[in-house]
Amino acid sequence: MTMTTMRGECKTPGGKLVAVSVTVDPASGRKVACRLDGDFFVEGDDAAANAMIADIERMLIGGGSGASVEPVPAEAVRTLIDRYAVDHGVRLVGTDAAAIATAYAWAIGDAGRVGGADAVGPAVAVRVDGHDVRDDQDTQDGHGMQDETERWRARWAALRPIVVHDVPRGPTEQMTVDERWAREVAAGARPATVRFWEWAGPAVVVGRFQSIPDEVHEDEAAREGIAIVRRCTGGGAMFIEPGNTITYSLYAPLPFVSGISIEESYRLCDQWLLDALRGIGVDARFAGLNDIASSHGKIGGAAQRRFPAPAGSDGPGAVLHHVTMAYDIDADKMMRILNTSTEKLSDKAVRSARKRVDPLRSQTGLERGAIVERLIAHLRDLGANAV
Repeated sequence: MTMTTMRGECKTPGGKLVAVSVTVDPASGRKVACRLDGDFFVEGDDAAANAMIADIERMLIGGGSGASVEPVPAEAVRTLIDRYAVDHGVRLVGTDAAAIATAYAWAIGDAGRVGGADAVGPAVAVRVDGHDVRDDQDTQDGHGMQDETERWRARWAALRPIVVHDVPRGPTEQMTVDERWAREVAAGARPATVRFWEWAGPAVVVGRFQSIPDEVHEDEAAREGIAIVRRCTGGGAMFIEPGNTITYSLYAPLPFVSGISIEESYRLCDQWLLDALRGIGVDARFAGLNDIASSHGKIGGAAQRRFPAPAGSDGPGAVLHHVTMAYDIDADKMMRILNTSTEKLSDKAVRSARKRVDPLRSQTGLERGAIVERLIAHLRDLGANAV
């Protein structure tokens, strides 16, 4: 007999989307499989992070009694997540137990009985490491914002990375190089580095925890000759066209982000970029947990992951932080390739794409190559060495 798969999604306002797909035997009503996916982030040891996701899935599929399909209390999911945080140092970023329970309830068609006082509602902020991450980080008071900005600039002045404007690489090679360079910094075999990517072909890059069939129209991508690859960080799917996007990666020793929260580390890693973009006429600002935007809408998104020093190494560990920005994207093509759900857009001001997404081209009037040169020049002014 054909199994039935049901899917529910929950987008945390200002945060990320989590989805739950549940496969049910229609004859018995018994859950036979469950998958958790989305554009959220998980920080921590790979094995422990994967184990946490698997344990959440097992909890969801085992929820309720007997063969019935029942909602799972958010508190039960939270207890499991908290245990991994304490025992293994694993942190779930951009979503939470309430959102997972809500997505599961939507999947089984029982959203009215999620339970708990913290069921997802019209909140305007997501809690990450005890801090509010709001849709517009410019809402903090002027003095606090200026103090933070100066702290981040001081850290950049001390980092002094080398800057590499890389050769064109295919999508699969890009993913391999990105993780390899991060692990080399973690081992102490490479200095702090900023790499500007050049793409040798179009791609859809999906996040570490996303479901490709649910995020990408695979047949359409194949017809267009667009590769689908998975990166080692969380976050959402990115549509890439060579010459129409600007991508960079920061590979920094872990002490660069020590003593600050995850949300603060995103702002730290991109502070130089905001300064540089503002210097070429872009009204750039931080938005949500990991987006860069302007008054005209989203410019790009960031993703991040920490790597410990290898066993037996005295390396510093590393943080990998990468950003893709739209220079001049064919939005009609992007919408044909990406499967962007209504829930994912639930807290966005824009519900549909324009013919082209061109924030950097329209706001600067510069060619893409000229923008990259200006970004590299700004890093040099901070003490970076271009190679």
